[in-house]
Amino acid sequence: MPTPKPDRASLRRARDLMLERGELPLGYLVSTLLARSWRRSVDAGLAPDGRLTDACRLDESELARTREQRYELIAHARPVMEYLHTQTRDSGSMVTLADEKGVLLQALGDPDFLTRAERVALSPGASWHERHRGTNAIGTALAEARPLVVHGGEHFLERNGFLSCAAAPLVAPDGKLLGVLDISGDERQHHPHTFGLVRAAAQMVENRLFDAYHARNLRIRFHTMAEGIGTFSEGIAALSEDGWLIGANQAGLVFLGLRAGDLNATPLSRILPLRFADLLDWNRRRPGEPMLVTLADGERLFMRIEPPMRAAPAAPTSERRVRARDALDALDTGDERLATAIEKAHKLVGKPIPLLLQGEPGVGKERFAGAVHASGPRHDGPFVTVHCAGLLPNLVEAELFGYAPTLCRDGEPGHVREAHGGTLFMDEIELLPLPAQKQLLKVMLDHRVTPIGATETVPIDIVLICATHSNLKAAIEAGEFDADFYYRINGVTLQLAPLRERQDFPALVARLLEELAPGRAISLDPAVATAFAEYSWPGNLRQLNNALRAAIALLDEAETRIGWSHLPDDIAEELRWRVPPAATSAGEETENLRELSQATIERAIALSRGNMSEAARRLGISRNTLYRRLREK
Repeated sequence: MPTPKPDRASLRRARDLMLERGELPLGYLVSTLLARSWRRSVDAGLAPDGRLTDACRLDESELARTREQRYELIAHARPVMEYLHTQTRDSGSMVTLADEKGVLLQALGDPDFLTRAERVALSPGASWHERHRGTNAIGTALAEARPLVVHGGEHFLERNGFLSCAAAPLVAPDGKLLGVLDISGDERQHHPHTFGLVRAAAQMVENRLFDAYHARNLRIRFHTMAEGIGTFSEGIAALSEDGWLIGANQAGLVFLGLRAGDLNATPLSRILPLRFADLLDWNRRRPGEPMLVTLADGERLFMRIEPPMRAAPAAPTSERRVRARDALDALDTGDERLATAIEKAHKLVGKPIPLLLQGEPGVGKERFAGAVHASGPRHDGPFVTVHCAGLLPNLVEAELFGYAPTLCRDGEPGHVREAHGGTLFMDEIELLPLPAQKQLLKVMLDHRVTPIGATETVPIDIVLICATHSNLKAAIEAGEFDADFYYRINGVTLQLAPLRERQDFPALVARLLEELAPGRAISLDPAVATAFAEYSWPGNLRQLNNALRAAIALLDEAETRIGWSHLPDDIAEELRWRVPPAATSAGEETENLRELSQATIERAIALSRGNMSEAARRLGISRNTLYRRLREK
């Protein structure tokens, strides 16, 4: 923007001239950037004195859904927003975060100014895209893909003229525009340092996103000054296992004299006067200590090497998209009923026969469906999971079938179209509302879907797998489930047994341990293994998986055996009642005694009906130790 800035009256004359002629003479009062934005505002049908409408504001449920979809952005931006707020506190201003569509996700600020901002819809849920609010820092930063300031009368809409706003786009490591960080305040209290502050904050957010994106890669952090490493202005680069540059933040590209197109095509040795092996050797000998490197142009860089984080164990869910032909066979650990279900599923793979999975919550229906998908000819296509219990009542049709774009918001494809060419898995299908059942039935019969608000249908090609833990025939008789829909989704029903009835429990536990901690050879303490086998596991595989995951997290690096102290308290207390007298050795008695709460002891006595010997056996301690503990009360 030009300096000094024209006053509001001059800006109004310039804007009126734009409205009258459709364009401004080059360089007339305002910058080319501002003139472009005003032109877009006119083309969007906006008038400077137009009325404020809520038509482009998300309701609470839509905002909650949008925030959930942008969770990673919010998680990395929020700490930076709080830092900005502390820097601008009591200055009559606010800090906002908007997504790539200009929808405000979060806002922090001085209470009085937040109230003023609310009057012009500068609050979470509102869209500040240019087509809705005209020229403004958030929308214009998105349109121009660059940091900028929009001050006072530069806003296209008169009612926003009291604002002075500085905004900077937020770009993902892969170059995708994620949103905008903005500082807005009263134009009369505008501070010139605000622009630099918001640009620095945006770099901080982008650096946090870069670190998260490349957490599994070796990274180097560098700056022309050693003290600059770790600041928002540092360069960051990510390297592959063989030393090729696979990522860099904007500062990193500038420091190294590279362009984004050089990524994935440049080995480290081509840009730095050292071999990749030298870099690794330095980090082994002097971990965390900056390394000084002189570039070909004579510039010196201080570099710190950050080794990759150890890869987290792959989650044993259908989202793994197992590409192996034996994805179904991998589920077989020796249970006869499961083996029968797997054999039937193999025969159905690739055939247009709907599959209905029946079983208690947590038995692994989603994982089984994912294995069916991965074992078939559609394994390269999408596997889309819909948890019917999580569908918002007033948005079911929109979430399933999508909606056409409107003036206020972009369209969404919906889950059905997202599964085109692959598999749509619908869990807890009994909770899908009747109207949606009838619509989905029509979609399955026609192989076409009509998004809400659209005039044309869209062809779809999907395989449908549904799952339930309810008696759907009883639901039909009660008028709670559509009979035609039931017979459409129930080509073949496969029953998955609850964990307490499976014959392969030890082998299943061994497989889960290997999946959760590959290569660590983790096992269960014999007493814990016995208790695991005797427990009913009401939450089935989900509960078992969570218990093992938590136990592994509590193991020390050198430990390989899961004992009582590694289990979550609620599970440990439940399991102790399943331990036979011989399963707890005398050597464990002291440790067990320390772990026992008074409530646990009292419960054991109650369950044993006052028989102290039986209570001691339940607790895994001697009767004398139990008496001693009671005397210490």
